[in-house]
Amino acid sequence: MSAAEGPLVVGVDTSTQSTKALVVDVATGRVVASGQAPHTVSSGAGRESDPRQWWDALRQALDGCGEAAREAAAVSVGGQQHGLVTLDARGEPVRPALLWNDVRSAPQARRLVEELGGAKAWAERTGSVPGASFTVTKWAWLTEHEADAARATAAVRLPHDYLTERLTGEGTTDRGDASGTGWWASGAESYDEDVLARVGLDPALLPRVVRPGEVAGTVRDGHDLPFAKGTLVAAGTGDNAAAALGLGLRPGVPVLSLGTSGTVYAVSERRPADPTGTVAGFADARGDWLPLACTLNCTLAVDRVAALLGLDREAVEPGTGVTLLPYLDGERTPNLPHASGLLTGLRHDTSAGQLLQAAYDGAVHSLLGALDLVLDADADPAAPLLLIGGGARGRAWQETVRRLSGRPVRIPEAKELVALGAAAQAAGLLTGEDPAAVARRWNTAEGPVLDAVERDETTLTRIAGVLSDAAPLLERGADSD
Repeated sequence: MSAAEGPLVVGVDTSTQSTKALVVDVATGRVVASGQAPHTVSSGAGRESDPRQWWDALRQALDGCGEAAREAAAVSVGGQQHGLVTLDARGEPVRPALLWNDVRSAPQARRLVEELGGAKAWAERTGSVPGASFTVTKWAWLTEHEADAARATAAVRLPHDYLTERLTGEGTTDRGDASGTGWWASGAESYDEDVLARVGLDPALLPRVVRPGEVAGTVRDGHDLPFAKGTLVAAGTGDNAAAALGLGLRPGVPVLSLGTSGTVYAVSERRPADPTGTVAGFADARGDWLPLACTLNCTLAVDRVAALLGLDREAVEPGTGVTLLPYLDGERTPNLPHASGLLTGLRHDTSAGQLLQAAYDGAVHSLLGALDLVLDADADPAAPLLLIGGGARGRAWQETVRRLSGRPVRIPEAKELVALGAAAQAAGLLTGEDPAAVARRWNTAEGPVLDAVERDETTLTRIAGVLSDAAPLLERGADSD
């Protein structure tokens, strides 16, 4: 390893599928070491993971970083949002964590919205209308279906909180991740006691919300990680807020992230409250806001279609009139938690490559449909769309986003933006800088720009029409528990 110019920090991304760790030079933003280790996620009706796997994966990822990790002066964890982690009095998981893409709590989500004043009241209260992804609905599901587990719970955490607490021994979270629970009031920036009372959750079970720029704690004794005792630990945040930090986002710049889930978001100085529920009114990790729309089916769904067709994921062909809605795990945007994939317009001359392109189109349509709602009215409509996530390097994804958005598309060269954002947050503890300014100093958003092309209104209109006509079929089963 060549000598670093400044102190080193570690940024962690604990995602649905794996944990990644980066050791970053604070002075230059250079990644001097990295490591990664996988997680397992259950299949079937639910989506669950054992939180202890995340700790083991963090240890393995840091082992992959070698000696550089031992020199870190600060560490921060970014993680998948919404997951319900229940811990007993000894700090051990009561049961596997219910992940963001576990939609079994859809009935509880509908009931909570109705019982607490409807969608508009929820949006004004918490910034979001909770769906099956939100933590509050998962806790409601747990109390109804696994009452013994709920009674055994002595602490409720989010995925990034769990790792941060194991580092410091203190139960903490941040406003960005707390805003995705459904029990954090965005106007007051505090836990909502009425919501908590409705779902029977004692506020004493929840972590302290650490303010932006505040130290969450220091690394304690008795761990098996390479950090020295006393190493600073930042608050951490949810994965999307961490990626926004990693890009150094300024207000009004749109981002489309292509991963296991798909998201569109932008930083805003205005507190969002969308009564339709399409846009989640999340807080960011700095003190501003991060209005965001999320889909459950993105790269994994399209890759599954490619596998079923026996094609490479890039083997797309121009479509003719076929429409494929790849809602393989239910869907969040649009809110169709019980939906499955839908294919229409199939002809004798339809090729496998056209079917694959239709899957890309269906996935991107859901995200772009929410883009105007995410952006403030005064945002520049010609600003390049930042394309990030695992799918952003794929040519088929790039061209589909470009064709259906009608915008120029920038592909940042920096990778692992969630971990980089966490690293920028850790760096801010050492330098006193705004973490987004740290990332801008690191030039993380730099990358090639693909020029805008004419927007494919024909395809967008066709997909919207199919979605509207098929709504009763896609909603079928919504009343089942």
